[in-house]
Amino acid sequence: MTEMSDSGLPPIQRVVTGHNADGRAIFKSEDVTPTRIIPSGDASFLLLWTTDTVPADNNDETDGRDRDAGLTINRGSAIRIVDMLPGGQSPMHRTNSIDYGIIMSGEVELELEDGRKTTVRENGVIIQRGTNHLWRNVSDKPCRIAFILIEAPAYLHNGQPLPEHKPEDVH
Repeated sequence: MTEMSDSGLPPIQRVVTGHNADGRAIFKSEDVTPTRIIPSGDASFLLLWTTDTVPADNNDETDGRDRDAGLTINRGSAIRIVDMLPGGQSPMHRTNSIDYGIIMSGEVELELEDGRKTTVRENGVIIQRGTNHLWRNVSDKPCRIAFILIEAPAYLHNGQPLPEHKPEDVH
């Protein structure tokens, strides 16, 4: 029997490919792992892969899950599964990255710094371009989001970079 995620949603299957000594495609690893609750208690995370650089280096044999990505991204790129629990909310934050959020199940409210909000539902995609925002689950079910984060320079407003406010640094 497979262990359920802390969110109550099914665990995530991860399949990693690579190359053998002859340069032929192989399966490097395959696992099924549940998401785990984060210290704030309002979401459950599972880091699937990271890269140290953009563009990525496919000759790097490091298991991308073993790198420190921080709560968001330190550099390079990352893919993470986030299960937002009912009533869960992130702090208002901005990161120097372009983030693709793919709603796999449930729905999430996206709020911008001026208070404007929109609800993104299952099969919806969010392209987050270095803006100040927060996530909120106002439903009674967990919302599963696949986030792909890719390092980007800070957004320039009138020639000046807007400051980064990572969630782990916001109180």
